[in-house]
Amino acid sequence: MATVRSYLPDVPVGGSTVPELVLRHAARLGDKPALVDAATGRSIGYRRLAAEIERFAAGLAARGFAPGDVLALYSPNLPEYAVAAYGAMLAGGVVTGANPLLTVDELAGQLADAKARLLVTVPPLLDRALAAAEKAGVAEVVVFGEAAGATAFRDLIDHDHPPVRIAVDPAAPAALPYSSGTTGLPKGVELTHSNLVTNVRQGQAVLELGEDDVVVAVAPFFHALGFNLVLPGGLAAGATIITLARFDLEAFLGAIQQYRVTVTIVVPPVALALAAHPIVDSYDLSSLRILGVGAAPLGAGTEQRCADRLGCLTSQGLGMTETTALIAVGPLDAPRRGSVGRLVPNTEARIVDPDSGADLAAGRRGELWVRGPQMMSGYRGGPQETARTIDADGWLHTGDLCYFDDDGYLYVVDRLKELIKYKGYQVAPAELEHLLLTHPAVADAAVVPRPDPEAGELPVAHVVLRGEATAEELLAYVAERVAPYKRLRAVRIASSVPRSPSGKLLRRVLVEAERAAPC
Repeated sequence: MATVRSYLPDVPVGGSTVPELVLRHAARLGDKPALVDAATGRSIGYRRLAAEIERFAAGLAARGFAPGDVLALYSPNLPEYAVAAYGAMLAGGVVTGANPLLTVDELAGQLADAKARLLVTVPPLLDRALAAAEKAGVAEVVVFGEAAGATAFRDLIDHDHPPVRIAVDPAAPAALPYSSGTTGLPKGVELTHSNLVTNVRQGQAVLELGEDDVVVAVAPFFHALGFNLVLPGGLAAGATIITLARFDLEAFLGAIQQYRVTVTIVVPPVALALAAHPIVDSYDLSSLRILGVGAAPLGAGTEQRCADRLGCLTSQGLGMTETTALIAVGPLDAPRRGSVGRLVPNTEARIVDPDSGADLAAGRRGELWVRGPQMMSGYRGGPQETARTIDADGWLHTGDLCYFDDDGYLYVVDRLKELIKYKGYQVAPAELEHLLLTHPAVADAAVVPRPDPEAGELPVAHVVLRGEATAEELLAYVAERVAPYKRLRAVRIASSVPRSPSGKLLRRVLVEAERAAPC
């Protein structure tokens, strides 16, 4: 087995913008709810969604927002998120989503790198948003609702400006999510309208969402899973999307019961709770027909327990921000427990020996390389990083250690790349190492994952000191400067960290030590 190709027929590639795709049923569906806020029941119907997207685009254009400009969204999942995002795209702009947990400095770094023109946020995050916007030179901050110091979101909708009439090229950038890639610090991933539209069609070829479906959006919209798959996929199918501002197990279960949710896609820690938490039995989840699991691999046993307990179709998928969202999905009618599924349409893959570059046969473990129309155009402002990730023949080197079985089902064994996956979030070791090295007592540092049954992996630091400091002090030092999901869970004081003669950190040595250590 050399190149593996999808078992499914190809889907059309591009040819449309994202707003055209998500609003294609709007006129016909009229007042049918497109988006509903789970906590309040506030809803936006399809007709109103289309109208507000058009008016928001016009409001942006009247403020000088031009094709290619970047709008940043620093907000939890809300119905208005779709209005702002697709309005910006309709005006020819690019959308970058920022994790609401980011600190002022982290947010400012993303805004500056993306060259964001506007920042949209919510009142509870406004202080951080204003401080970050000032540091990054963002022209204006817009707030959902109203708050002193920011432009009200309704001001960009309730106006008399003429509609925007911009011919947006499907090959133009539409989204700029930030990813740590296979290694290093977060980078802006340039995704075109064509990338997003095609990947929605690729996912739909397996998931087959319809107008009768109700999808609860627990995956955050700043994440590729939420913004590039769940949100546009649900709207393009004419389904109703229930938004959760933050994950809480009881609120999530209550939303499924109240709104008779039929589809949800979750990260492994949520699947673990669905499989084992006793409170699950207190809710009526009988409406669920599909439970998808993504963002990180899930053990076969947990996957089967979810399927048995919920009585719905349960399967996994594999994707990367650099592939828009999806590479592979488990066929709903024939999943294999522990597998992340089979390649989506228009996609091909190889398993390659990391040392020799030779193709490996079925059952042999090597690095997964993928190629297809959902691949990013590149990292913004990073041609060298792009070239290290996508080779001259268009193969994206994922950094995942995988194998295919004889039937084309894909299994993720480990990661060659350095990213730590904590509850589905990406944590870049290099970012935490750089931060630790700013502490005056730290001479050297290495951050590696420690396996954890609930979180997946925990970031743990091995630190060499040059001065006086305790592990507790270093934990607090990092915690004050990063989003909660990036916090170190342990610090080990060491006499040295393993390095090659050239000085390269031998991270794998520490990874193996963490795996061998008692819990």
